[in-house]
Amino acid sequence: MTSEDDKVAGRINGEQPEVRPDGLPLRLAYMILIWLMLSLAQTVLTVATVVQFVIMATNHRRPNERLADFGTDLGIWMAKAARFQTGASEVKPWPWTELD
Repeated sequence: MTSEDDKVAGRINGEQPEVRPDGLPLRLAYMILIWLMLSLAQTVLTVATVVQFVIMATNHRRPNERLADFGTDLGIWMAKAARFQTGASEVKPWPWTELD
């Protein structure tokens, strides 16, 4: 793994703040809201993918770095959301915690 891969892995699986678990009805409400946010994030990822492809097609296969970094950040957020949704973590993703 490269140092960049280590950095990303640390952002996903690194130290998590100590949180008290929510009751099941409140957790269900958060899960539904995060599910909606994940659906929106999937749409944003699709748009970013198409835009990045067009940029690469017109720019000698060089990606836009800011868009690539955005994609990394979005992917990390989606991974954190998935960890909460599946019960692997009690830490809710942004906007309830810091984005990193």
